[in-house]
Amino acid sequence: MDRQQEFVLRTIEERDVRFVRLWFTDVVGSLKSVALAPAEVEGAFEEGLGFDGSSIEGLARVFESDMLAQPDPATFQILPWRGETEATSRMFCDILTPDGEPSAADPRNVLKRNLAKAADMGFTCYTHPEIEFYLLKSQQPGPDGAPVPVDEGGYFDHVPGGVAQDFRRTAVTMLESVGISVEFSHHEAGPGQNEIDLRYADALQTADNIMTFRTVIKEVALQQGTYATFMPKPFTAHPGSGMHTHFSLFEGDTNAFYEAGAEFQLSETARQFIAGILKHAPEFTAVTNQFVNSYKRLWGGGEAPSYLSWGHNNRSALVRVPLYKPGKGQSARIEYRGIDSAANPYLAYAVLLGAGLKGIEEGYQLPAAAEDDIWSLSSAERRAMGHDPLPASLHDAIRTMEDSELMPQILGEQVFEHFLRNKRAEWQDYRLQVTPYELQRNLAIL
Repeated sequence: MDRQQEFVLRTIEERDVRFVRLWFTDVVGSLKSVALAPAEVEGAFEEGLGFDGSSIEGLARVFESDMLAQPDPATFQILPWRGETEATSRMFCDILTPDGEPSAADPRNVLKRNLAKAADMGFTCYTHPEIEFYLLKSQQPGPDGAPVPVDEGGYFDHVPGGVAQDFRRTAVTMLESVGISVEFSHHEAGPGQNEIDLRYADALQTADNIMTFRTVIKEVALQQGTYATFMPKPFTAHPGSGMHTHFSLFEGDTNAFYEAGAEFQLSETARQFIAGILKHAPEFTAVTNQFVNSYKRLWGGGEAPSYLSWGHNNRSALVRVPLYKPGKGQSARIEYRGIDSAANPYLAYAVLLGAGLKGIEEGYQLPAAAEDDIWSLSSAERRAMGHDPLPASLHDAIRTMEDSELMPQILGEQVFEHFLRNKRAEWQDYRLQVTPYELQRNLAIL
């Protein structure tokens, strides 16, 4: 037994932890949980916990349903919202096949596999997400059928006595108590919309942190009599919720994206990484924007990027190179602005990393940076500049992903097929629905 496992077992005993929750995700990023008695934890470390994988979306087919959840002791945390008496803790799990091999269908393993490839190329990947969400008065819509936000505040607004700032203070304190460091928190542009930015960490830890973050935000909202949603676009007239993520690759202690004297201080490695993301973005948009509603955000304006472009400090671009600070070469990074806050972080970061690494491997050439506001250009101007559109709907994104050669390599055939099957079912279900818009628009006149 290693030291981390010993530390977990000792902490469980010393803190009188009564329940140990084992966490993992399905193929679309829904959190799954099973509670383990403290006496069973040592056995779970050694042998894993058996469960029926065929009952979890995308994990296993019926005829190979037996799976094992093996807790990762490095992710052990006490859950503060469960109270101090009869404490509850959690650990993330790796999903294994019955013979102890990593499951090809485990989203966490997909990301670990791509991080291992980066390591083979000499890189460590760091990520820093900016997570947006709406805080609503309740889960129930108002009289007009729209959600009801907790306030009418806007970007960076300080609302005296506001619900949102009390919420953010409690949420940040709780996040830090489970080991998640927060850089910023503020009111976003939409009414009731908030943003909390997590401090940079390696990509696997970030993905784990995002899953914990969503749970903490939901729990704090419930405790305060409100409701938090990561739905990409809950309001027609207000901005959607994104999860802009900053990426950097390090070679040892050196930032591989930095080159003094180069344009925007960007190294050739960084330029090839961006080129890989731009070339393959249409193929992975179904992963970074996986719901029907995601495309209402992408094509709904409000700073959401809809076209393949990159730029230096250009917030209309899909990939932004943040403002360079002299003497801060180690902070050189790029920001991908397409991803929304409802994405499965393990798969989303895997496809972004995999596409960027493909650009480095193949030596992709980066087109010229976009200096204009891309939203203000005409369609003809965008076409002439090579700013092709992202998929306009989940259906388009599925079709583009189906034709990709790279996505099955990054995700693995099993996750690729299960993910597409889930998304096809969602699109089929959606396109059969008669919506309120159609009834309001057509019922009285047709």
